[in-house]
Amino acid sequence: MKIGYARVSTADQSLDLQLDALEEFGCEEIFQEKQSGAKDDRKELALALRNLRAGDTFVVYKLDRLARSTKRLIDISDLLKEKNVEFVSIQDNLDTGTAAGKAMFGMLSVLAEFERDIIRERTMAGLQAARARGRMGGRPKVNEKKLNHALALYKSESMSIREIENATGVSGSTLYRALAKVKLHNKAGDIV
Repeated sequence: MKIGYARVSTADQSLDLQLDALEEFGCEEIFQEKQSGAKDDRKELALALRNLRAGDTFVVYKLDRLARSTKRLIDISDLLKEKNVEFVSIQDNLDTGTAAGKAMFGMLSVLAEFERDIIRERTMAGLQAARARGRMGGRPKVNEKKLNHALALYKSESMSIREIENATGVSGSTLYRALAKVKLHNKAGDIV
């Protein structure tokens, strides 16, 4: 069975060109949605991928309709291989049912891995350079005196969180984390 997937980014764009091409290619079922390709939680794409069975062919008009990043494209490719499903991109002349199509998808996989390795190397080099300059990264240490003052103000119920932030310089998220620790500590004391 040939299953198609069509996507445009905004509600005012038309799917007609893609739908016509997918129908002409012989797709028996076509999943369609109007949502950004940058989002990984596309419902219709997930449904299309779930409905694929061994021996099916998954068809898109163009690769960028399926995924915006090489990594996401490779993730989908791996899923299709696991399910024993062929993949066709009409405009890109890519068909994993052919030797050339399989080779092209293999090259995409190698390039994605290379890209991940380069990013990892750059990140590690950047962290090493920052450490050499005395920067350690991570969350800055909280001034315990200010935090205790903020906790006391919170417990007194005399100020709002925003007022506490302005008066002490302790952010609301830091205050809430400290309150959660206090509650957890109190509960642990109750258990013992």
